[in-house]
Amino acid sequence: MKNKIVSIGGASGFWGDSSQGALQLAGCGSVDYLTFDYLAEVTMSILAKARSRDPEAGYATDFVDVVRALLPSLRERKLKLVANAGGVNPGACARALSAVAREAGLDLKIAAVEGDDVSPLLDALRAENRREMFSGEPFPETVMSANAYLGARPIAAALDRGADIVVTGRVVDSALALGILVHEFGWQADDWDRLASGSLVGHILECGAQTTGGNYTDWEQVPDWANIGYPIARCRADGSFTLTKPEGTGGLVTTSSVAEQMLYEIGDPEAYILPDVTADFSRVTLRQEGENRVWVSPARGRPSPSCYKVSTTFVDGARLFGTLSIIGIDAAKKAQRTADAILERARRLLRERGYADFRRTLVEILGSESIYGPHSRARAAREVVMKLAAEHEDPEALKILGNEVASAVTSFAPGTTGFAGGRPRPSPVVRLFSFQLPKERLPEPVVTIDDERWSVPLPRTAHFDADPLAGGLESPQRSPAPADPGTGELPLVRLAWVRAGDKGDRSNIGVIPRRPEYTELLRRELTTDRVAAYFAHLAEGPVRRFEVPGIGGFNFLIERALGGGGMASLRDDALGKGMAQMLLDLSIPVPSDLASTHRDGNIIT
Repeated sequence: MKNKIVSIGGASGFWGDSSQGALQLAGCGSVDYLTFDYLAEVTMSILAKARSRDPEAGYATDFVDVVRALLPSLRERKLKLVANAGGVNPGACARALSAVAREAGLDLKIAAVEGDDVSPLLDALRAENRREMFSGEPFPETVMSANAYLGARPIAAALDRGADIVVTGRVVDSALALGILVHEFGWQADDWDRLASGSLVGHILECGAQTTGGNYTDWEQVPDWANIGYPIARCRADGSFTLTKPEGTGGLVTTSSVAEQMLYEIGDPEAYILPDVTADFSRVTLRQEGENRVWVSPARGRPSPSCYKVSTTFVDGARLFGTLSIIGIDAAKKAQRTADAILERARRLLRERGYADFRRTLVEILGSESIYGPHSRARAAREVVMKLAAEHEDPEALKILGNEVASAVTSFAPGTTGFAGGRPRPSPVVRLFSFQLPKERLPEPVVTIDDERWSVPLPRTAHFDADPLAGGLESPQRSPAPADPGTGELPLVRLAWVRAGDKGDRSNIGVIPRRPEYTELLRRELTTDRVAAYFAHLAEGPVRRFEVPGIGGFNFLIERALGGGGMASLRDDALGKGMAQMLLDLSIPVPSDLASTHRDGNIIT
């Protein structure tokens, strides 16, 4: 067991990821398992709506096509697959996969993991006046989906019974890999450090090529995007692993690319709360072992929480997006006046027809760096896209607005075009409502393989209930010293790599110094006050900073930063993907000798 290596490939980062990942990893001949992450919060609401129309729908249909393409590898190499493609209907997904296998003459054991559906408890939870765990908002009156984030134990149980393919509903993303490692290494339910380490494996793999050069700060250094390699974790029983990718593929694997993914969307690095363990990634270290090979040290863990996190989605009115391209001198000014005129006209029509005003509106002039607010450098753009968004209780009111967008082509600014897609139509505003639910409130998860069906009892262990709003290694803030004659300035991009992520309406930005000696400089200068001031035009909530001493980095958590986030936001960047890129421009006071080493604009690494 000591020398055993289990190789896991991360074949999909979301529903819509390239099918290249699975075929590439299966073809490299050096992986034992593939994991597929398909589910985001809003995906569950889409799948729930599909199942309401068809009882055999509600899963990620793309996975069936992927499995069909992988059948030769399943036959010849005994490759095993673990995916959360089951969505809100894992049983139907398993049946569809069984049909594909039978057509090919394969006798595969396909397991479905169920038990995450919280729908039967909704009336009771509403009567209990459950509140949203971050905002404190009351429980919604109507719900599209409600699913608990299950852990790794049911996946391990399915593999223990010989499953070739395991499909789950809503499990925490990292559980896909952790379930494999629990099965392979026999880790116990209270082996907290190894469970945290296995969760780190899953966390690094869960976004596919995002850890092998995708979304990387130094994107110009990443070769061959079209053939980017998907990640492979070669895992050991002690919890350490080596991250790599298939030979001959594009992308890269470096300590910085792995560090960016490690900090992605985790909030407090010392207390990443998961159903199987409270993981501490703060002291994990990384070492470059060779070209495209990074060794990752084991993580540390504490007991699991006593509650599941439940992700609930509900419809709260409707929204509409309208766009027009506007070309010429002062294009941004023309676009803003166009949007103002459309809204003024639409509001007059709403009043005349007895509708209330829009709940929210947002105008963004794409191409003029409007998302940068006061930091924009592109106000003189000669080609922009006017993006107008609005939210209303009644979709019919938004249709009035949609009908008026095209009228701008002949009524307002010269150079207006880009309306070939037709009139914009309303779509639902889908909001996320998260809360904690004691694990004993849900029945035990159930695994089904063919005609065999059994429940997986929750392990009896100690619990550690961290406050999701409390801080762990939240670093002390020291006001920057006043600039002196020996001080210059550098943009953050010269000093650090960064990665942005989101959770609901919260933005998460990881910062990794390019050199160890930059840690103290960034600790002193990249304060929460400075970051809050930079994003004051976007964020309404506080900023918190956490230390990550293992890599000398920092993780920033910005509350109420995304205009509602996901399908509740009116912004073009509803997921905050650009926030780290914006932060790279922030000027950081540095000693003059350091500033001089960057005088040619090169990044010193």
